[in-house]
Amino acid sequence: MTSSASRGDFALNARLTWIAALAVVIGLLATLSAVLLLDLIRLFTNLFFFQTLSIANRSPAENTLGPWVIVVPVIGGLLVGMLARFGSEKIRGHGIPEAIEAILFGKSKMSAKVAVLKPLSSGIVIGSGGPFGAEGPIIMTGGAIGSLFSQYFHLTAAERKALLVAGATAGMTAVFGTPVAAVLLAVELLLFELRPRSLLPVALACAVAGFVRPLVMTPGPLFPLDTPAADLWALPSCIVAGLACGLLSTTLSASLYAVEDAFAKLPVHWSWWPAIGGIAVGVGGYFEPRALGVGYDVIGDLLHNQILLQGALALVAVKAVIWVLALGSGTSGGILAPLLIMGAGVGVLLGHVLPGADPLLWPLVCMAATLAGVMRAPLTATIFAFGLTRDANALLPLLATSAVSYGFTVLTMRRSILTEKIARRGYHIYREYGVDPLERQFVDEVMTRDVVTIDAGARADETLARFFGAGQAHRAFPVVRDGIAVGVLDRATLAAAVARDPAAPIGAVVADQRAIVALPDESCRLVASRLALNHLERLPVVADLASMRLVGVVARSDLVKPRLGHIEEEERRERPRRMPWDRER
Repeated sequence: MTSSASRGDFALNARLTWIAALAVVIGLLATLSAVLLLDLIRLFTNLFFFQTLSIANRSPAENTLGPWVIVVPVIGGLLVGMLARFGSEKIRGHGIPEAIEAILFGKSKMSAKVAVLKPLSSGIVIGSGGPFGAEGPIIMTGGAIGSLFSQYFHLTAAERKALLVAGATAGMTAVFGTPVAAVLLAVELLLFELRPRSLLPVALACAVAGFVRPLVMTPGPLFPLDTPAADLWALPSCIVAGLACGLLSTTLSASLYAVEDAFAKLPVHWSWWPAIGGIAVGVGGYFEPRALGVGYDVIGDLLHNQILLQGALALVAVKAVIWVLALGSGTSGGILAPLLIMGAGVGVLLGHVLPGADPLLWPLVCMAATLAGVMRAPLTATIFAFGLTRDANALLPLLATSAVSYGFTVLTMRRSILTEKIARRGYHIYREYGVDPLERQFVDEVMTRDVVTIDAGARADETLARFFGAGQAHRAFPVVRDGIAVGVLDRATLAAAVARDPAAPIGAVVADQRAIVALPDESCRLVASRLALNHLERLPVVADLASMRLVGVVARSDLVKPRLGHIEEEERRERPRRMPWDRER
């Protein structure tokens, strides 16, 4: 058994420092793009609703347009439909599914068009009253910046993925001031791995965005809150709230894709759909003006219970309807802020009946639980809500309620609102991941030590008859000279050599081979990749590259052994342990 002294917790990557340095730059660029996006939203809000050129922060609810407010979202929808049709179709949707698709199926490559048109289209939609948040567009825009920036360097697709996600999460950090939640979003939704090569760049980019944000935006939490600590009675209340939010999450997800299916049946080009969805937004905004736009002020009022029960009910109902209809039309906008409003509204309703905590707690925990259910990301939702409010007393109820909502949707929905769209394009995403069993075991644990070898001095014709005749045991054999591995011989190579010179020594037959070997302390995963890349069935295992002394052989069949152990861990149910009183009987 090879010493474990050379084995570390992680795979070494000499380029990690370089990728981390690039992530710092991308974090800064993504932060600046977030500022630009928010300014665009304010610019179009003032232009559409107040007919002024300004980036002052004004709510669409303050407009005095009367019935003409119905027309404004329609105009925004028309403009975005044209941008998507003649610019890039990638700007449609809420951003996160498109980022996931680029990561998993597009080698993390995104275009400059997306980086420019996504914030522009989102600014138009949200500025014209679209009931969306800025986080989805900035995730897409920041991701595009990270991808584009990395394409100017000699990087692998895996390294480019890390920088794409770094840009996406840095943008989210800049908008909400929640760097830890942004890192968790990367872990739960975007990276599909947990390695230093991806986690470190993401964490650094988010940290940069978090430090720079107070210089370009209002510092501090978006919705500061301080609730008293909950008592034991809050636990069953958290379960009830989690189930309610899980049901809301399932309903919203199912409704959204039912609306998408309905739009797909319309006898008009998809570029007109956002304008049709804009009609619903305009009508809803006419009757409930606070449902228009991002609604960060509405979230703050809901969290502080400054909206009456009837008003909260009406707001949640209208927001849900226009959000589903608008997003289902294929327009551009984020989902986080609307989910926060709808979840907080449910919390206001439940806060009047749930015991165990201050009524101010329930809008907060329901806000997070709705996010956890819809996105299937309970840790992100928990820390995101904490980051928005800095309410440490709420952490435990946040975790409990988010976990229940997450569990409810896992049991009731096959896919989330994020992955359903990708599945409809023909791609399947499996979001569970763990340590590869091949990564946990090493070559010296699975290799064959009793090796059948071919001597380098043997004749080619005799070797063909002896090792590759009717009783051939293996597809290839190591070739050795005094115990030193010099190559691997298979039937095709040997037959060609025999045709040229039957008396040729085997050493000469394999002399031109590039020595492809395995080391005892290499992981099975690394060796499996080497076998696949070189289209080989077996590799000689040598003690070290200096001596090339043969110590064994590892074959593809040997690499099944770690998987068998993993299957046993997952599926074998052991008998319950007998208790002492059972032994006495």
